[in-house]
Parts: sequence; structure tokens; C-alpha cells
Amino acid sequence: MGTTRTVRKLAAVVAVAALGLGACSSDGSDGARSRSATTAADGAATTSTTDAGGGGDRADGTDGTTLERYADYRSKSYDDPAHWLCRPDATDGACDGDLDTTIIQADGTTSVERFTADPDAPIDCFYVYPTISRDETPFSDWDASPDEEGYVTQQQAARLGSVCRVFAPVYRQATLPSLLGRLSGKPLEGPKADPFADVLDAFRTYLAEDNHGRGFVLLGHSQGAGLLDQLIRTEVDPHEDVRGELVGAYLAGTAVGVPAGKAVGGDFQHVPLCSSASPTGCVTTWSSFRSTAPPPASAYFGKPRGGGEGLVAGCVSPADGDDLHAYLPADTTVSILGSLGGGKQGPWLPGAAGDAITTPFVSVPGLVSGRCTERDGFRYLEVTVHGDPADPRADDIGGDLTPEWGLHLVDVSLTMGDIVDRVREQAAAHR
Repeated sequence: MGTTRTVRKLAAVVAVAALGLGACSSDGSDGARSRSATTAADGAATTSTTDAGGGGDRADGTDGTTLERYADYRSKSYDDPAHWLCRPDATDGACDGDLDTTIIQADGTTSVERFTADPDAPIDCFYVYPTISRDETPFSDWDASPDEEGYVTQQQAARLGSVCRVFAPVYRQATLPSLLGRLSGKPLEGPKADPFADVLDAFRTYLAEDNHGRGFVLLGHSQGAGLLDQLIRTEVDPHEDVRGELVGAYLAGTAVGVPAGKAVGGDFQHVPLCSSASPTGCVTTWSSFRSTAPPPASAYFGKPRGGGEGLVAGCVSPADGDDLHAYLPADTTVSILGSLGGGKQGPWLPGAAGDAITTPFVSVPGLVSGRCTERDGFRYLEVTVHGDPADPRADDIGGDLTPEWGLHLVDVSLTMGDIVDRVREQAAAHR
């Protein structure tokens, strides 16, 4: 019984965290956000977002070198390799594990898809993970857990290694226990931290030391997406030279505010939502709900929060069409939050056929589809599960917590293959 109560409390905590972060990433005030953006990095830069050299010039005036505004940037935190979950020069990070996948057709036949990273990928991907830490402190420490930060990074970002070099920083986020303490009136004591300051520092460090004029993709989920929304507002959107390197941004499980009927405005003044007219240098954003369980009035996702009169939540599906190319855990009892949200559908295949699946991931062609839709003021990715009781494959997916959450836990997993395909296309079109 205690375990059940803890699970419910954690679900409520993460929901409140997502709600709060949605407010931070959707309001129109300058306040703390602007102060954080200009003073965030502990390793002080010789240039900042406000006084850095502008324009598109690079340090030597040619392509292939560091943007001038970051040429002298030095970090006190991200020069430590231990503060990165994934880097292309690491061989034992969260992105270096087994990503092989069993493809399960509706008739139960299977095949194995082997994963191969591309060490010569032409662009980079910068990933920020969602609220995941269960450290018993107000903010997580620098020691990333393989079962928390490491696991979710493997689920949501590692597969991008086939199309880009992946950079995934550790950052000191507000922990699940600290949020639970606030809700119960018993806040945890301990060292303070600024999650956005860490993410900004990591991003500037990447641009100063590793980018060398390469295009980059941003990917984040939930809290990570909210932080990247803030990063785009303060570090990318205002600066033409940085915008010129943006291949695309994928902000899942958050609300990017745009004026109704418009692709730009609201959260960002220059970076648009992706469309056929703007296929690169743009934002793909979505929150997932089942077609059979649309957002209730109290839903946490699908609307901008914290202000923004006249704004709606942007929704752009990563998929080219309705079919979703999901990569899901082969173990159906788990989700990115451990046992929370897992176990709904049972094994992917019954009996010995299910036991024979030895890869960590499965792909289920034709089982799930999705399209952006609008209902009662919410804009979201409406996901339909096409289960067939007559075939041997599982008829449902996991990822549910409460109606307000929708399919938040699998926002990225449901579209992972589509994200990889879209990034590949954007990389080819960049420049």
C-alpha cells in the first residue's frame, strides 16, 4: 500500500513539475528568465547574449570555425567529461549501449534491426532530459544514475547517433523528492542550483569547443523541453549567427506558444514552427493523448500556461504522415519513470515467442498512428492504437498515468523513428 501511495505521489509531483515548467516556458515576462540567461554560466564568458559580437562572422571569417561570440567562452563545469551523459569522444556513455530492435509485425513474425552509429554524421544533436532524478536533495548532483538520467537518455536520444553526434549534458535539476517535499509542506534542505544555468553553460561550452560551424539539433522532453524553449528564446532566437546553425528543434511534452494561425511569434520571434515552407531551422513540438482519452479540462499539456493572451500551443508531428515509427522498451513493465506507466499491455508476443525477444527495444509497424488535432482549446498529437485481438501481437501500449498526463511518458518513444528520419532529412537540407 505504501508503494502505491508513493507511486501516486510521484505521479502528482511530476505533473506539478511539468505544469510549473510549462508556465516558465510559456509566459511573456522577462524577469528571472532574462537575468538567468545573461548571468547563468558559472564559468564567466568573455561574451554574453547581450554584448557578444553579432552578425554571422566567425572567428576567422570562414565556415567551419567557432562562432565569434563563443570563441573565448570557458566553462567551470562542462570541461569535466563526467558532466556529460553522451559525447562523441566517449565510448561508455548513455548513448553507447545496445540499441538493437526486434521488429514485430502484426502477424507475429519478427526480425532484428541492428543499430549502427555514424561517426561521420554531418551535424550534432544537443539533448536535455526530463525530470527524472530521485536524489533525496532539492537538486540532483552531478552523479547521473544509469537507471534514471542514463536510462531516459538511452530511450530518447541515443538512437540519434545514426544521424548526428549526440551531446547530452548532466544538469542539476529539481528532483522528484524535493517536489514531493514542497507539496507536503516539508521542503528538503540542501545545496541550491539553477537548472537553466547548467543547460546554458553546457550549450555555450558545446558551441565554443565542439561545434566548429556544424549545424545542430535541439531535443528535449518535458522539463528538458521547457529549458530548451528558454534556451531558444534567449540564446538562439535573438542572434542571427546562432539561428543560422539551428537545423531543427524537437520540444516534446511542453507547450510552445504561437499566435493562432501563425507559425512564428509568441515564444519565439524568428524561429518558426516547422512546415513545408520552413522545413529546417524550425521547431517540431507535440504532446500526446490517446484518441480514446482526449485532454480533460484539467490537462497539463496542450495549452500555453502562465500568460500569453491570444496564443495557442503549437503542434507539429515528427511523422511524415499518420503512421508513427515507435521504438519502445521490450520490457513492457517499465517506462522512463521505472514502473510508473508500464505494464498496461502485457507482453508484446505471447509465450515462447515473447520470451525469444532478446533486444532491448521493439518496433511495432502499424500499431500506432497520430495526427495533430485541436479539441476544446487543446492542440495535441492524437494517438490511435490499432490493436487487433485476432493477431498475436499486443493490442495496446503503455505510457499512461492519469488523464491529465495523456501519453506524456512515451511522447518521444512513440515518434523516435520519425525524429531520426526527420533529422536526417533536415541535415541533408541544411545549408
